[in-house]
Amino acid sequence: MINIEDEYRGLLSEVLYGGAEKPDRTGTGTRAVFGRMLRHDMALGFPILTSKKIYFDKAVTELLWILSGKTDLAYLHSNNVRYWDDDYNRSGRTDGTLGPVYGKQWRNFGGVDQLYELLKEIKKNPTSRRILINAWNPAELMDMVLPPCHYGLQVYINNGEMSLMWQQRSADIFLGLPYDIVMYGLLLEMLAKGNGYKPGELICSLGDCHLYNNHLEAAKIQLERSTFELPQLKMSFGLNLREGAGNFIHIPTKNMIELNNYKYHKPIKAKLST
Repeated sequence: MINIEDEYRGLLSEVLYGGAEKPDRTGTGTRAVFGRMLRHDMALGFPILTSKKIYFDKAVTELLWILSGKTDLAYLHSNNVRYWDDDYNRSGRTDGTLGPVYGKQWRNFGGVDQLYELLKEIKKNPTSRRILINAWNPAELMDMVLPPCHYGLQVYINNGEMSLMWQQRSADIFLGLPYDIVMYGLLLEMLAKGNGYKPGELICSLGDCHLYNNHLEAAKIQLERSTFELPQLKMSFGLNLREGAGNFIHIPTKNMIELNNYKYHKPIKAKLST
């Protein structure tokens, strides 16, 4: 059985000790490798790192923001999420939004609600190989404060189990990737719960996997730490499509989502490169 923390630590070590020096758009500099996959068996527990504290609530906020089709900073700020602020301030935008980023593409890609179509396909044709969402919209990239890092996902259903794989062009291994893992693990749990399936495997396909040069010492500290047993997720209602008069998508709210028995080491501070 494959545990995400073991997989993550293997990638972290590989990039730290074997990554090639590579410049980047922020000017910080990185160590990087290209083309890696991480996997997690959901039967082992919820995929959140225990070798440092991950703020589960922030990942929940960002996923609900995307699922609702939102692109505004106000929603994020009201839930104490501010790591998009630097990108917004640097972009020159003044409308209080991040442009047509994830939520826009998931819910209105050229007029298509991809989340609605995904849920409909799960219900009508669960063995389909077309249960996917794509956030990479070339026609609107220039209007985004930052092009999507995680740009696609696909759902696989077989023998009563649902698995999910997402694709990511750029992975900030130390700061960003742990939250992406939580977010997509939560999305898999939501979809499985809402549509009557057992969560199977969570998989990520990563392009440029990098550690910023100002994160190297922090990564060493994390690799020296032990790990704890993974927590369990409790959710009273999942993500599904309610059909009938005025079809609508039922999206769980924060008070429906609870992470139990999350034991972790203290946070490790590191500067966000933007």
